Amino acid sequence: MLLTVFMLSIMRLDKFVCKSTELSKKDAIQCIQNGDVCVNGDITINEATQVHENNTILFNGVTLKARAFRYILLHKPAGTICSNIDEVYPSLFNGLDIDHASELHIAGRLDADTTGLVLITDDGRWSFHITQPVNDCRKVYRVTLSRALGDDVAMKFKQGVQLQGEQGLTRPAELVNVSPREVLLTITEGKFHQVKRMFAAVGNRVVGLHREKIGEVQLDVDVGQWRYLTEDEIRSFG
Repeated sequence: MLLTVFMLSIMRLDKFVCKSTELSKKDAIQCIQNGDVCVNGDITINEATQVHENNTILFNGVTLKARAFRYILLHKPAGTICSNIDEVYPSLFNGLDIDHASELHIAGRLDADTTGLVLITDDGRWSFHITQPVNDCRKVYRVTLSRALGDDVAMKFKQGVQLQGEQGLTRPAELVNVSPREVLLTITEGKFHQVKRMFAAVGNRVVGLHREKIGEVQLDVDVGQWRYLTEDEIRSFG
């Protein structure tokens, strides 16, 4: 069942019009600038105006009601990209049979060769909370390495390591050994290729990477499959 837990949210007027009609973003902006949209009784021609679900918004005299936000868990296959369109690799959205898929975005992307848990939504405030390091949202990765790790790596990751090209250390990370060449790594940030760069910083190489968990949400569907999040899972990121 599609949930509406985070429906009462603030968004740009052009996005609200898109989520309430079949208009493209370009056409919605044009209609707003033409004076076709009223917010609480006033014609509003600035498409960036922030509006709330409880506002009265009319389009050519007809009251608009935005579609419910969607919150989706997907098991990303290898060889796909976290993009709405195909590029060098096919988009993971090809496996998502859902209306208005172009309105969706990914809360924390994975590399093309990385598999596992991806969260997809059209609620920008919700995804912002997940991706901002200050919110300490924990992401758990299962990492396969080219060779066994030294005994001191867990402490180095806990203290933070210096990534090439970065000013400052990584945020404290938790490392748990599963086998000599397989570990679970928990981080609370998402720098470019961060996991691979962290292990490179301690003289190792990642040969397999799989995200198992984000916050309290655990991957529980087969490769390429997806489901809507439960109400409790959505609220766990609040």
